[in-house]
Amino acid sequence: MLDQKLTTLLAVSELKNFTKAAETLSLTQPAVSHHISSLEHEYGIRIFVRGKGELKLTPEGEVVIRYAKRLNAMHEKLRQELVNAEKQLSRLRIGITHTAESNLISEVLAKYSIQNSGISVSLTTEPIGTLYSMLENYELDLAIVEGKPNNRDLFSLMLDTDYLVCVMSNNNPLAKNALITLEELKKQKMILRLPTSATRNLFESHLESTGESIADFDILLEVDNIATIKDLIRKDLGVSILARSACMDELRKGKITVLPIENLSMIRETNIVYHRDFDYAETLQTLVKIYKETVKQYR
Repeated sequence: MLDQKLTTLLAVSELKNFTKAAETLSLTQPAVSHHISSLEHEYGIRIFVRGKGELKLTPEGEVVIRYAKRLNAMHEKLRQELVNAEKQLSRLRIGITHTAESNLISEVLAKYSIQNSGISVSLTTEPIGTLYSMLENYELDLAIVEGKPNNRDLFSLMLDTDYLVCVMSNNNPLAKNALITLEELKKQKMILRLPTSATRNLFESHLESTGESIADFDILLEVDNIATIKDLIRKDLGVSILARSACMDELRKGKITVLPIENLSMIRETNIVYHRDFDYAETLQTLVKIYKETVKQYR
């Protein structure tokens, strides 16, 4: 950081007035005078000729100003070099929701890490509200979530569209159907995400839009971990409402059945969310590219 006394000196030299320099630097006039006097004492010279009208530099003062300007230019160059160095991304902190942890996102991030061995990738799984807070506080670089943030400091890039489905065991009598009705769903034991999850909120909001209430359904368990939910479903202990993308691997292997729910079109976006200060557009483009390539393997 450039010495404050030199910053004051350059301002006084340019404005040729202690009062104007103080106003520009948001300092008091005595503080400005003290900075200049300190420099004069330190170098044993007079920098300015004080008199009526504008301040004038002494010959010694002109030498000091010349070097002060050089130091200031070097300081600005240092700051720019540091900015340029930061453009070479070396660490990427990514937050994902529990839903994203169970779908293709984890695979995509693993592939990104392999393809970019010079970049250290750390992964955090938290509820969506916590991820937004971490982004705002610069504790994360990116978050991959369902939906969009309601914060003007957070930008988003759509990765995919997804929708919620009813997930059940292949042994469930309803598994042979093309869809499940709300009345049929009410008769099922349900294993749902926690009320704080985006998946649960989307399901309940769509129920309310049709005049239904979550209180009318038989909820056996509320579980945060999606892998646990899917394991319980495979054992035919209940059905659940999950994002279809969270079930892609099990679907491909024929381990579970998913059905749309009549009258509920629970579509949502999966977005990469980042702070407006995030400056690495190429990283975002690479993640989207890897995601699309990975999706093709499952569809």
